[in-house]
Amino acid sequence: MKITLTDETEPAMGSPDSDHDLWERLRRGDHAALGELFDRHADAVHAFAFRRTASWSTAEDVVQTTFLNTWRRFQRNPPGPLTGSSARAWLLVVAGNECRTLARTAARIRNLLDRLPEPAPGDDHAPDVARRLDDERRMSQVRQAVAKLPRHERETLELVVWAGLTQAEAADALGVPVGTVKARLHRTRRRFPELISRAAFLEELS
Repeated sequence: MKITLTDETEPAMGSPDSDHDLWERLRRGDHAALGELFDRHADAVHAFAFRRTASWSTAEDVVQTTFLNTWRRFQRNPPGPLTGSSARAWLLVVAGNECRTLARTAARIRNLLDRLPEPAPGDDHAPDVARRLDDERRMSQVRQAVAKLPRHERETLELVVWAGLTQAEAADALGVPVGTVKARLHRTRRRFPELISRAAFLEELS
């Protein structure tokens, strides 16, 4: 995983630590730094994971495993220094890997849930459940369209169009030149223009 970074000024006295500072604290084994990164980026990771999986519950699992495995990575083999202003792109690449891992076990999880007993009657959550199911249905339709893309183009679309990274940030996270990201997006727009237009409704889910 390659992260290309830019110079950054130190935060003012008394201001919250920058991602750069939290990254260095994490490299030194400071567990509290991971919690601060979680507070700062968990929502972005969750939105990204939902768009990858079309499942709210799976997206929640991805958030947990993304930050847990990030901590394990820093404990086992810390990555190099981060000299940019945000760790978001790095975390989203980790989240993408977690989505692929969970997708390979999704069928077994569904089979297990099917065998569980029905929950006891309680408050009427039908409206909220219906909304979540509708979101997941719509997201599944988008995922079917995105599945037409080669993996490298799909990852680029997810980071730039869905997660809102700049082309430079996506290039850094994917370890490719910015020109490669631009070329991938150009091919996607030309071959599958509906993928870009269908992404518009995702703003409602952020």
